[in-house]
Amino acid sequence: MSENQAAAGGAGSGDAMIVVDGLKRWIRNGSRTVEILRGISFAVPRGQFVAIMGPSGSGKSTLLGLLAGLDTPSEGEVRLDGTAISYLDEDALAQVRGRTIGFVFQSYQLIPTLTALENVLLPYELNSERGSRAEGLARARALLTSVGLADRVEHYPVQLSGGEQQRVALARAFILKPPIVLADEPTGNLDSTNGAHVLQLLLDLNQKEGTTLVLVTHDPVLAGYADRRIVLHDGAIVTDELRRAGE
Repeated sequence: MSENQAAAGGAGSGDAMIVVDGLKRWIRNGSRTVEILRGISFAVPRGQFVAIMGPSGSGKSTLLGLLAGLDTPSEGEVRLDGTAISYLDEDALAQVRGRTIGFVFQSYQLIPTLTALENVLLPYELNSERGSRAEGLARARALLTSVGLADRVEHYPVQLSGGEQQRVALARAFILKPPIVLADEPTGNLDSTNGAHVLQLLLDLNQKEGTTLVLVTHDPVLAGYADRRIVLHDGAIVTDELRRAGE
């Protein structure tokens, strides 16, 4: 492990919000085995912003899916806030996701028949432990206001621009105050102006809410805002470095 990796936190770090330990993922294609991830290990301390980079086919999206519990590793495990998630049944996994993870997708993933406010509120309503609907509505409105959509709360996705839809998705990701936010190319479908705006909103929300942020991106400019950069190639980590002070 390099000096930077040690500073970032090894796979056994006790204060880590995310621990990835010996993670492998392969698929069988007839008699052939295709290796997607080849024994990845790292830890992410609470509050750190990590950018995961690499060329297409390097394993970035597979890794993010494993962090989210959307896929099961072939070997190794993922621990989120101390809970090993890789082999939980679907009900237990859904509970962990509900209290631990917020998602931001490249394709927004808004429900077209719900308004902006209803889309943001949905995770809150699906999680019965979170409190009253009035409290959820107040937080949803506050989040939409924080992303500049106070006057668009009753609009449906089809009535919103791509940048506005992604801002709704940002607000939705933070509605449950998750300790971890996972973002998959959150500016990939946006032009440079809207992409820069959404990125700044994501960074502002992340700092305000004190979350741990893991973001997959091809964009070196976006990755330049991260505290740490992990680069994958052919399913293995080739770079794991902390951002130097003053950069």
